[in-house]
Amino acid sequence: MKNNKLIRLAGYMILALSLAPSAGAEQRPYITLASTTSTENSGLFEHLLPAFSTDHGIDVRVVAVGTGAALELGRRCDVDVLLVHAKAAEEQFVAEGYGSWRRDVMYNDFLIVGPRTDPAGVGRIGSATAALGAIAEHKAAFLSRGDDSGTHKKEQALWRAAGIDPGHESGTWYREAGSGMGATLNTASAMAAYTLADRGTWLSFTNRGPLTELLAGDPALFNQYGLVPVNPLHCPGVKHELVSVFGDWLLSERGQTLIGSYRLNGEPLFHPNP
Repeated sequence: MKNNKLIRLAGYMILALSLAPSAGAEQRPYITLASTTSTENSGLFEHLLPAFSTDHGIDVRVVAVGTGAALELGRRCDVDVLLVHAKAAEEQFVAEGYGSWRRDVMYNDFLIVGPRTDPAGVGRIGSATAALGAIAEHKAAFLSRGDDSGTHKKEQALWRAAGIDPGHESGTWYREAGSGMGATLNTASAMAAYTLADRGTWLSFTNRGPLTELLAGDPALFNQYGLVPVNPLHCPGVKHELVSVFGDWLLSERGQTLIGSYRLNGEPLFHPNP
């Protein structure tokens, strides 16, 4: 497991380095943003970032990884700013001096999706923790992202709240994908397994196969995204002035309106924070 994490981290580092400009090439000013696979897979950045570049002449290069990996890239000074969704971990990142500050940017919610046959009866349950309890009781196939992402952290918190440690069942009815949200949904579709998904990725996901939305609306499934600039006191090379422009724009009426206007089939994927 430790070796797998190191391999994944090495992959993130190679990806970050690949975003660096070639020697001698003329480049527009740019910042490097570490964000979640959910914001990337949902198509939000294709909607949002060109508008920022047009408004300010600054490009944004995105490294799409799980929240845990994004925070690690920030600690290693390999990115300039983070847009992630694990508030407790983000606040700890700031408290430890790696981040300058944290601001709420937008939110949506998580869903429990699973096969239409719904062997654990999740669709008849209104509580996420009770739903996980039913899945464990029926030993119904559940696919975890297993990648230290914000979604994975939320899933682990829900299992703890349910008083269940599914790690003891790893490899049986409980499986870990170790991949992003889109890839996890693809695998869950092939397995006809339950999984926890963020609404943005789910709405943009087309290869649903036997999967359907089974549980939503529990306050425990609230999903907050935060913006965290990497602290220039920890990372002197960070582009904090350009990040300040980006942060002000993202939190401005212009940025927030664009977030709220991003829809698929008439349904918003993210809601701006007031």
